Amino acid sequence: MTNRRKFLQQSGAFALGGLMLPQLGRAEKFFSSKKEMPIGLQLYTMGQLMTTDTKGTLQKLAAIGYKELESAGSQKGNFYGYKPKEFAAMVKDAGMHWRSAHVGGANFKPRDIMKMAKNAEDSAKIKSYIEKMKDAPKPLNLTDNYQQLADDAAEGGLSYLVCSSIPVSTLDEIKTAVEVFTKSGEACKKNGVQFAYHNHVSEFDEVEGVRPFDYILGHTDKDLVKMELDLGWATKAKQDPVELFKLHPGRFPLWHVKDLDKTKMEPTEVGAGVVDFKRIFDNRKESGMKYFFVEQDGAPHPLEDVTASYNYLKKMLK
Repeated sequence: MTNRRKFLQQSGAFALGGLMLPQLGRAEKFFSSKKEMPIGLQLYTMGQLMTTDTKGTLQKLAAIGYKELESAGSQKGNFYGYKPKEFAAMVKDAGMHWRSAHVGGANFKPRDIMKMAKNAEDSAKIKSYIEKMKDAPKPLNLTDNYQQLADDAAEGGLSYLVCSSIPVSTLDEIKTAVEVFTKSGEACKKNGVQFAYHNHVSEFDEVEGVRPFDYILGHTDKDLVKMELDLGWATKAKQDPVELFKLHPGRFPLWHVKDLDKTKMEPTEVGAGVVDFKRIFDNRKESGMKYFFVEQDGAPHPLEDVTASYNYLKKMLK
């Protein structure tokens, strides 16, 4: 009788375990997914390291803990001198995911770039950039090459193709941007890629009675053209990212996590400046955020700086 009772108890325990294990597995997956939020990096932050030592730099970023990457234009073109498949394989070998690529919206002339300057310091930085890039091959841009760039994004297995910038200093330029984004969005959609536009400060300056940011979002299809909200530049433009999420829910699947120092409001390591990231991340669901990328323009010590930003975010997001 004792053995029979013991057998039944054990059988019942095993049966209960069999019923509970799938539930526990799902619960564990739920709680772990709540804790894990892969931290991404916009590779523009790494400066020339991405062209002088592409593979080595990727391996160092993976060692820091970065999981998601967004590429940027370089002196060797949009993909650091590699074909999309080659660069994608390199990122995968390093244990990371290449999610998004920044490409230019137009063939910028020096005078177009200089229009972005807000002060003498901006002008000096832009002149330095123009000097560095004068001998670089002209990268493909969306105005002239939107179909090829959409094809490249698909070849690289990207989820997003992002316009890094486009002239918006006149109403005609803003209208042209809308046309370019619509064509690009349609080409990307056919390739299974989502198109998006990344803002700077200038999108929030009034131009001939309208703000480029509002005009672009109001005159493009919300499914074809998403936004990559640069949290730092939006903050510098005196915009509240959370309020922007409320105005355009689900329109911001990508973020640039950029902090600004307290004195000059220039990019600094995440957590060292004035942007209230905790409040913004608490409202990520309304924004529709899928991926976010740390970015620090002109980082003086790229590897050390992105390590500090990663450590801050990892702690904050627990």
